[in-house]
Amino acid sequence: MRKAVVLLSGGLDSATVLAMAIAEGYECYSVSFDYGQRHRAELNAARRVAEAMGVREHKVLTLGLTAIGGSALTDDTIDVPDFSDPLKEQASAIPVTYVPARNTVFLSLALGWAEVLGARDIFIGANVVDYSNYPDCRPEYLKAFETMANLATRAGVEGDLFHIRAPLMDLTKAGIISAGVRLGVDYAMTVSCYQADDQGAACGVCDSCIYRRKGFKEAGVADPTRYRERTVGP
Repeated sequence: MRKAVVLLSGGLDSATVLAMAIAEGYECYSVSFDYGQRHRAELNAARRVAEAMGVREHKVLTLGLTAIGGSALTDDTIDVPDFSDPLKEQASAIPVTYVPARNTVFLSLALGWAEVLGARDIFIGANVVDYSNYPDCRPEYLKAFETMANLATRAGVEGDLFHIRAPLMDLTKAGIISAGVRLGVDYAMTVSCYQADDQGAACGVCDSCIYRRKGFKEAGVADPTRYRERTVGP
């Protein structure tokens, strides 16, 4: 059986990607990162998803990205934006929730584990909703990382090439949810909120909550998200 390493944040997108990899017949190894984010609820969600979907092994790697800060997710002095006003739209500039070089760090560690495992496919949940604003979710970035991976590893140099897989890239949030529902993903297990509480209840006002709620509505699927505050958005 082919092996794959799947970046699993505990959110909606990565859970769907894991389900897709399993459906393709991969033996999946999932990896999450405790990088100093605002809450640990997503890590607990990742463990739940990994166990429920029967991954071969799940790792949580600890990183100290709070030491460099620069993001609302790793620096408590930077507020997570509130998008509770339905007329307010996210600016086209790179948002303050961008974590400097995060996907490069995550993919590099996933690459190292993949080489050890003999896995040559690495799955990530980058998608069209994110890549307009987040530079490390763009398809050209992922292609460049794949090129680097095959230049910088023993496996790549020997011709056993790595592939960075982003099966959600051309899907909207509604499309992702529809695909996941067909694959049996239980989205009640997932946490997408940037500032969820310790029990995983979502704030309902950050852009991740807005995109998630809108996606369920457009997909015609009941939203299983638990909100600790008012629900907002369309």
